[in-house]
Amino acid sequence: MKTLLVILGPTAVGKTELSLQVAEHFGCPIINADSRQIYKEIEIGTASPTVEEMARVKHYFVHTLPLDAYYSAAEYEKDVLTLLDDLFQQHETIVLSGGSMMYIDAVTKGIDDIPTVDDDTRSMLRQRYEQEGLEPLLAELKLLDPAYYDLVDKKNYKRVVHALEICYMTGKTYTSFRTNTLKERPFHILKIGLRRERDDLFDRINQRVDEMMRLGLMDEVRRVYPLRHLNSLNTVGYKELFKVLDGEWELPMAVERIKKNTRVYAKKQMTWYKHDPDIHWLDADRMTIADMLQDINEQME
Repeated sequence: MKTLLVILGPTAVGKTELSLQVAEHFGCPIINADSRQIYKEIEIGTASPTVEEMARVKHYFVHTLPLDAYYSAAEYEKDVLTLLDDLFQQHETIVLSGGSMMYIDAVTKGIDDIPTVDDDTRSMLRQRYEQEGLEPLLAELKLLDPAYYDLVDKKNYKRVVHALEICYMTGKTYTSFRTNTLKERPFHILKIGLRRERDDLFDRINQRVDEMMRLGLMDEVRRVYPLRHLNSLNTVGYKELFKVLDGEWELPMAVERIKKNTRVYAKKQMTWYKHDPDIHWLDADRMTIADMLQDINEQME
């Protein structure tokens, strides 16, 4: 049976090495499911696969888009399904690995057919957010789509803005497009989740940030600083170091904020995963890679 083997888990939990060894075991490629590793020029801050790792196993959706490209989970779903049609002609098993929850859900469950926002509407609402802030946009969303207003994370400006984009562009509520209908896939899906004890995971996150700084994250941020307004750079690691270049923060403070914000993101990931009963969990702090491979083989039988 054709199987999409999904390896997921919070940032810094250890997905990369397990994915490489699983892909080598099955002789198959890896499809990246990290929404930031898709972009070029930001390898260090996104903990992208190294040149050596990509030489070990063929990777897809790594460093393929310029920083100014617009890319959505809906586009990712379409592109990955097209790729899988081709790859499953050559392989019985394909590995999909990453920590972007929406991207993984888009491929495994399907995403609602929400219209693509045109450039004018996106630009207009981005300017409004930059000029007016979030509160007026929240008030407007409450008027235009009260059902989604009650559900949305009111601190997540991207979701608020996107809902308003759809309202403006279609004349309909964002809620009307959200059916949450599970789509059938012509292949078996096995989800393997990696987890660690909280203190262990947080230590790994802190060490990873220190390693990123040692590898030259500050230089990478300087190179992309002129493009700081782009959505692709609105992410942990870059936002904090942009403040250093703006003269607002000292570097040690920014590094500590990166660690804290990454830990917060890891907690959000785990909260998201808790709602998915299909994930088979492995304890990465108690099992060796060999043990995990054996467990995965048993799940595949």
